[in-house]
Amino acid sequence: MAYRALGAGLAALAALTVTAVAQPAGQPSAKPEMRENCPGLVAGQPPHAIPAAFRLAALKADEVRIGYVGHATFMIESPQGVTIATDYNDYVRPRATPDIATMNHAHSTHYTDHPDPAIRYVLRGWGPSPDQPALHDLQYRDVRVRNVPTNIRTWNGGTERHGNSIFIFEISGLCIAHLGHLHHTLTQQQLDEIGRVDVVMAPVDGSVTLDLDGMAEVLQALKAPLIIPMHYFGTVSLQRFLDALRGKSYDVETSERSSIVVSKATLPAKPKVLVLPGRAF
Repeated sequence: MAYRALGAGLAALAALTVTAVAQPAGQPSAKPEMRENCPGLVAGQPPHAIPAAFRLAALKADEVRIGYVGHATFMIESPQGVTIATDYNDYVRPRATPDIATMNHAHSTHYTDHPDPAIRYVLRGWGPSPDQPALHDLQYRDVRVRNVPTNIRTWNGGTERHGNSIFIFEISGLCIAHLGHLHHTLTQQQLDEIGRVDVVMAPVDGSVTLDLDGMAEVLQALKAPLIIPMHYFGTVSLQRFLDALRGKSYDVETSERSSIVVSKATLPAKPKVLVLPGRAF
């Protein structure tokens, strides 16, 4: 019943007219990351134990594992075994409890008020008020997590300032960005704060989040070599996005596996969209 109710809610959301609400996001960073090398330095510490249910082949020091759980949730793993779940919620969850969970505020498939108490760090992508955006910069073992706030539309068509965060994960020399429930194109200040991106997880429904032209503009501005689509409601919306990116000379590949191991050395020379299978609803 919960899934049927959720599906009905998402369908109603999809019927809304999308209006870009770009505004400057929060305070500027001390040093614009777009003009600096990303990632920053990370502390070298010994690896910790990984639950057996999530233990896969060991990663090399320059590798990151990215697994698609479904909707907007990915599980990211570092060489030292740090695990991160993006847009952690009550509907689609990874099998193993992550060390770090990020969440966003647009609706209940992107956050929960009851995260697993075993999660070491729960990072909410919205602040206590529209005038107080979430500002995270977490260093844990070989992982740095930071965020750049963006705005979202409200149910009545208004704007909630800083209701979403783009989370950036700096691991193994890679800069990985999760766009969350992005509703507008990005200002130059936001692009500077995000910095150089190697991998980006992008919502591609084209209606509930940002329209396809706007999303293509964001991806072209970020210049990430590897794009992983998320947040689509079936093959039709996904195919529209893939066709739009093919028209802009992006390569497109569909994987049979729900996870990949990526490093600087394995990034594509030409920008590529890689579709990972995940749990859909």
